[in-house]
Parts: sequence; C-alpha cells; structure tokens
Amino acid sequence: MDFRADNVRGADPAILEALIAANAGTTDPYGQDALSQELCARLSELFEHELAVFPVATGTAANALGIALLSPPWGAVYCTQHAHIHVSECGAPEQLSGGAKLLPLAGAHGKLSPSHIDAAIQREGAVHVVVPSVVSISQATEHGTVYQRAEIEALAELARRRRMGLHMDGARFAHAVSALGATPAELSWRAGVDVLSFGATKNGALAAEAVIVFDRARARELEYRRKRAGHLWSKQRFLSAQLLAYVEGDRWLKNAARANALAARLGAGLSRAGFELAAPVETNQVLVQLPAASAEPLRAEGFLFYDWPALGPLARRLVTAFDTPSSSVDAFIASAARTRAG
Repeated sequence: MDFRADNVRGADPAILEALIAANAGTTDPYGQDALSQELCARLSELFEHELAVFPVATGTAANALGIALLSPPWGAVYCTQHAHIHVSECGAPEQLSGGAKLLPLAGAHGKLSPSHIDAAIQREGAVHVVVPSVVSISQATEHGTVYQRAEIEALAELARRRRMGLHMDGARFAHAVSALGATPAELSWRAGVDVLSFGATKNGALAAEAVIVFDRARARELEYRRKRAGHLWSKQRFLSAQLLAYVEGDRWLKNAARANALAARLGAGLSRAGFELAAPVETNQVLVQLPAASAEPLRAEGFLFYDWPALGPLARRLVTAFDTPSSSVDAFIASAARTRAG
C-alpha cells in the first residue's frame, strides 16, 4: 500500500515486452538504429510537428540538457520554489548549462504567472547581473496541478517579449494531457513551448525520458551537449523501444488516466472524511493536511506516504500510479476515516 511516489512502481508489462523484442539481433549504436528513427517519426506525428528527439534515461538529464540548450552560462532560469529542477536535481541544470542561475519564485499551487517573473526581473541589461534566459514550468506541477493552455500561452508571450525560451518539465506530461483532454501539440509547441522534457518513467517505463526540441535548427547543438554530458547511450534502441511502446495505442494516456482517476477518488474520499486538501487534485498527486493522530496509525497499518513540509507541518503527499491497486485507495480512505472518527 505504497503511495510515496509513482516511481516506486514497476514497469508496464507491454514496455518490458518491447525491451525483450528489441534485444533480438544486432543494430547500429548511438541512436542510428531503426527504433530510434521510428521514434522520431512517431513523436513528430503525435505532436503534429517536425521535431528532434533525444532519448535519455533520467528526468534530471532531460531537464538539465533542455535548459542548457536554452540558456547561456550567464543566464537566469525562472522556476517555482517547489520546482523539481530547483529542489531535487542537485544543481544539474546549473552544471550542464555551464553556470546558469536558477531563480525560484513563489507561485500558487506550484504554478508560475507572468507577473511573478516580471516582478523578479531587475536591472535587465546590466553586465553585473544574470541575463533572463529561460522560463521553466512543470506540467503537471509538483503539486499535481496543471497549466491550462491559456496560462502557458501567457508565459510564452512574456518569454518572447523578454527574449527568453520556455522549457517544460513534462515528467508527468501524460497526466496533464489526460486531465485537460487536450492534444500534446496544444499543451506544448502550439502554446509556445520551445523544449519539452517528455517523461515516461513515472508512468510505466523502466527508465526512459526524452528531450523534445521543436525547433530542429537547434537540434545539432543538443547532440553535442548530450554526448559531452555522458547521456548518449550506445545501445539507444533500448530507450527508444520503451518510448515507442509507451505511446503505442495511447498507452501513455490510458496509464495516466487511470492514475488520475484513482487520485481523484482518493482526494474525494479524504475530503468526505473531513480532511483538508492542501492543493486541488487535478492529476495523480494528492496533497492533504493529515494530522499526526491520523498519519501515524495509517503508517502503522502499512500505508507508505511522504510528509510534505513545503505545504505546512501537517501536509502529506500521496501519489497514485498506472498500476496502483484500487483496493489500496479504498483501504486508505476507510482507515483514514476511522482515525478521524476515533
């Protein structure tokens, strides 16, 4: 009964089967294989745009490389104070960009707004300060909330006006697309996103993410950056095979939809039991104010979840995944309600 995160779960069996199939025979290394070529074509079709795809094994690599493509070493990268790139990536974006500075800002429910960024930009053009270079947003956010297309467009407009790029951390991009009922194009390049970190590991892959660059003219630079950073796999077919299986038959959206539905069920059940939600439940994360008198008995019963002090001393985070048993959700709701009643 593990609600700590969606990366504690195993891999989707269909993705494991794709890996076994990819293991047969020999092929060209370093992304010259047929599966990697097919992946680029498949994602271009999915996103309705000719693009460049760079498979990597981790979300940290995808984010750091994507930001490095958009920012010079003297650049400023604006993100929220809860952004994964700021609190959970050990300075990787700064390191791979050669020194770009992350500037974390406050935002309601994990989201940035143009006013936050405008207010933070000071002395633009002075050689003594970093140059505004990138706006980085998470979709879905670290609070489980989503940016509507209009919100992304507003941030993109600001980025263009300020001569900045727009990066999207899409570790849970599938969950946002599913929740909003939008197309991948509508929530990415059509809304003004320049580079997308396309996540799969949290939604059924074994270990596979991709940096998607919507302007192919910039792609050559990222080839060198990826190789120099040590993230070009010699047997890239095993990354590409996972990503192809991930999007085949809309598996990525079906997995995300199930996780979102379980989180909605969990959030609604906790609300009915009298617990206050710390953020709207819009994807597969539930942030809830859970007093110790409830949290500790639940843990004693075997439920696993994280404390989330960023949202207060009583805040806890519960995350559902594509293969979370629905019985675990129901059991948590029932047990939490008993602690409340007692």
